[in-house]
Amino acid sequence: MNNIVKIGDISIGQNAPLAFIMGPCVVEDYKTTFEIASFLKELTEKLDIPFIFKASYDKANRTSINSFRGPGIMDGLNILNDVKEKLNIMILSDVHRTNEIADAAQVLDVIQIPAFLCRQTDFILEVSKAEKPVNIKKGQFLAPWDIVNVVEKVRSTGNNQVLITERGAMFGYNNLVADFRSIKIMQDTAGPVIFDATHSIQLPGGAGASSGGQREFAPVLAKAAVAAGADGIFMEVHKDPDKALCDGPNSLRLDGLEELLTRLIAIRKAISG
Repeated sequence: MNNIVKIGDISIGQNAPLAFIMGPCVVEDYKTTFEIASFLKELTEKLDIPFIFKASYDKANRTSINSFRGPGIMDGLNILNDVKEKLNIMILSDVHRTNEIADAAQVLDVIQIPAFLCRQTDFILEVSKAEKPVNIKKGQFLAPWDIVNVVEKVRSTGNNQVLITERGAMFGYNNLVADFRSIKIMQDTAGPVIFDATHSIQLPGGAGASSGGQREFAPVLAKAAVAAGADGIFMEVHKDPDKALCDGPNSLRLDGLEELLTRLIAIRKAISG
């Protein structure tokens, strides 16, 4: 079942190279977004690895009403489109409402369905009809074998370009746990699997009015996921995570990224040999 998903010149799944989806949680401003995207493009070209840039133009599922959500759809999409054109990179972002889909599809190369919306049938169908590759974030409340029902909703529209992203399962209050059996289960039943190394170490609502996180464990889980056969790795990264306006506690620093990516590539080569 682990079919190939094509995103521009990037292939994900089966024996394709390990893919990376990386970027800041949210579009904070043009300068920050462009600098992070430019850094990632240069690094991934140096390492010769597939790269898709991720940033959200609006985070509709923040913990608090006072949390920073981003610039909104039109300003956010304008920033993402400019970054895309200037750097010639693939762009992924999430949509939260059906009335956003048409505008988002004009810019995005991959449309992401957020974890909390992964069971919303009508929303999933409308996203799928945009005829763009779809990345489904598996809800923290779903068992890995349940994701096949979500994927079937996408494929019912004739859209077979579906990625599933594992981002951990709820483990008591304000905690997540990653079950690496889920990678093979979902590959066998639903399609290529991306492992979200940074959201899997998030502590949802753990800081009271915001989510906490344990970024020191993200590299550990990323390496385990590659060893378990994941088709790609999703990571939120930032120049200064402690000052990030969203998901800072679970974001990784740019200055330590090259070493981690090099190790992940080495693990992939070791299990493929």
